[in-house]
Amino acid sequence: MKRKRKNNYHDLIPFDKSHKVIRLEKRGTKLNKYSIASYFFGVLGILCLLYCGGIALVGFGTYFFLIWGVIGIIFLSLCAIFHSKKLMNMLPKWFKLFCVTCFVLGLLLFFTIEGLILTQYAAAGKPGADYCIVLGAQWKSDGPSEVLRRRLDKAAAYLISNPNTKVIVSGGQGMNEIISEASGMRDYLVQSGIAENRILVEDQSSNTYENLVFSSEFLDKTTDSVVVVTNNFHVFRTLAIAKKQGYANVEGLAASSVPGMAPNNLLREFLGVIKDFIFMNL
Repeated sequence: MKRKRKNNYHDLIPFDKSHKVIRLEKRGTKLNKYSIASYFFGVLGILCLLYCGGIALVGFGTYFFLIWGVIGIIFLSLCAIFHSKKLMNMLPKWFKLFCVTCFVLGLLLFFTIEGLILTQYAAAGKPGADYCIVLGAQWKSDGPSEVLRRRLDKAAAYLISNPNTKVIVSGGQGMNEIISEASGMRDYLVQSGIAENRILVEDQSSNTYENLVFSSEFLDKTTDSVVVVTNNFHVFRTLAIAKKQGYANVEGLAASSVPGMAPNNLLREFLGVIKDFIFMNL
């Protein structure tokens, strides 16, 4: 007769029922492997929404800032997905690997292009250019937008230092503008002390590509030296388009940008580079 062994006080499972194993779920403050990603996207989502709201309160620029609200919602959605352990376990490994690969490649593309943009942030432009092209931006009912004013002030300083340089002001009239950007820019430069007979007006363009294409009708792209004035975040794309259009001797002159708007400007410019690359403008 088999003798039954008696359990001692530290036995967790009775010997006569030891063939049944009960696995208890681990609890406590230890993070699971998805928690870091959840917190990461949660914080980013909140920051993006706050940034979007901040720009809305200031009322600066175009409605592009709304993209920060969209990005914030996407990040918060990712936060919720990563927070759900059940949902994450349901997703197949190949799909999670595909998403991670796309995310990493997207980051590499983003930071590569942003690095290229930053290389032209301090573009100075050599003195003595034959022509100076000032790219247009929003013209408000009470005058140039802050972005455009900085371009015009930079151009005026260059033109005063280089009295033999002619200037082309480039920009058409948008739906929310009372006059063409080029007309307003001409008047602003005249008030800044630039002789009107030095100013050429291109008032048909609606984007950077057209700015450079239409402005080239006033000069010889193959021989004339050209300095293009725009804000620092915009110089890289501008020069790439100009060189693609055949400007043989072109440089940038970087005007400053509004403090606090750098993330918005850099994101918009990243998308602009992608767009112009797709349309083979650069």
